[in-house]
Amino acid sequence: MDRSEYQIEDDNLKLKVIFLPFLSISHIIPIVDMARIFAMHDVDVTIITTTSNAALFQSSISRGQNIRTHVMKFPAEQVGLPVGVETFSADTPPDMSPKIYAGLEILRPEIENLFKELQADCIVSDMFHPWTVDTAEKLGIPRIIFYAASVLSRCAVHSLEQHEVHTKVECDSEKFTLVGLPHELEMTRLQLPDWMRKPNMYAMLMKVVNDSARKSFGAVFNSFHELEGDYEEHYKRVCGTKCWSLGPVSMWVNHDDLDKVERGHHVKTQGEEEGWLEWLNKKKEGSVLYVSFGSLNRFPSDQLVEIAHALESSGYDFIWVVRKNNDEGENSFMEEFEERVKGSKKGYLIWGWAPQLLILENRAIGGMVSHCGWNTVVESMNVGLPMVTWPLFAEHFFNEKLVVDVLKIGVPVGTKEWRNWNEFGSEVVTREEIEKAIGVVMDGGEEGEGMRQRAKALSNAAKKAIKLGGSSHNNMMELIRELKELKLRRKPQ
Repeated sequence: MDRSEYQIEDDNLKLKVIFLPFLSISHIIPIVDMARIFAMHDVDVTIITTTSNAALFQSSISRGQNIRTHVMKFPAEQVGLPVGVETFSADTPPDMSPKIYAGLEILRPEIENLFKELQADCIVSDMFHPWTVDTAEKLGIPRIIFYAASVLSRCAVHSLEQHEVHTKVECDSEKFTLVGLPHELEMTRLQLPDWMRKPNMYAMLMKVVNDSARKSFGAVFNSFHELEGDYEEHYKRVCGTKCWSLGPVSMWVNHDDLDKVERGHHVKTQGEEEGWLEWLNKKKEGSVLYVSFGSLNRFPSDQLVEIAHALESSGYDFIWVVRKNNDEGENSFMEEFEERVKGSKKGYLIWGWAPQLLILENRAIGGMVSHCGWNTVVESMNVGLPMVTWPLFAEHFFNEKLVVDVLKIGVPVGTKEWRNWNEFGSEVVTREEIEKAIGVVMDGGEEGEGMRQRAKALSNAAKKAIKLGGSSHNNMMELIRELKELKLRRKPQ
């Protein structure tokens, strides 16, 4: 057998895995990082997405990794959307969301054909593509569901669906204990997603998602054993399927500043980020509070005013990532506030998008205020930061329980009510509540110091998890081994 014949045999044995992200930045970022991890381990990887969404990550996967991107044209005109509007974000008007879903449904036959043409050995698809489990079954290959969420959140949802303890309390604000979880966690109905409180169209979607999870080969999470080990084992036991924690995915693949700057964002011009970096580098170690509420959030004007006053009166330096609401009164207040804190050198405002990985790892950052989006929680663990928790929507309140009650590395700001991602909600957290929580996280007292030590210990564990012999590294090796065994069984004799 000559060298070319060996090469053909090797190519036939090489794993081919297709990744299908959902059209939301918070979902795209971690699944693309996960795809890069597979490619690092000699897996042939193809990512299927649309034109605008490909632009969010294409440059990061073009630097020396064996990953292809299959780009589809989003059918904007067919569903009545402006060209280029194909991503769920804080800038997506509520009336456009159903049209994006409609566009995705139009693309489904094209995606199914690609699965066949590319002769994949496995499909890794976001939870919001539940139909892929049936397609994978027709093709005789495994489908793995990707959750852009914590393992705890999936276990909590399962507990509520099985035991319905939230239906047995007398009012929305009465506390109840989640049944059967590794820790005793209390919540109220107000903190649950609206679809769990009252059935709606989204509840029907989540039933389909959960059914698809049970039919899948397993689930992958951006987590690591030392962070959620108890819930990994619980998930396997109660859901009856496999799961692999492969995180922290951002730490595994984003090694240089260019990776971190471009992650989840269109390419920026050189030097565009130097303002915040220069400001941060002049601050003392651990003295700055980072404030960010993710890519899907907007606050009403009265809440922005409360946050601004709390930050200014807290006495701590801060970087605040802010999103505009097209409110003239708000813009006037925020412009005055920005000028004032810029003049005092106590604060720095970043409008729109921020290179979060670079900011978090700067030595000046000592804590953060977070909406408890899972990407941000994990990224804060990478660098060992305690946080003020401010959950808003999705699974955020479940993540808050992990951060505050299980890991004990955060303090709640006191928000009580879940809201939809594209709505403001009625609750306004006061400046006094915000300032009090900031003081606990940033202060050198016993409580704050304890949180910092626990967060640093998790950071050290995260670094070990992705190295040879670490929990996530072992999970990755085990998953690849199992997929190769399945491929060999399918191979014609």
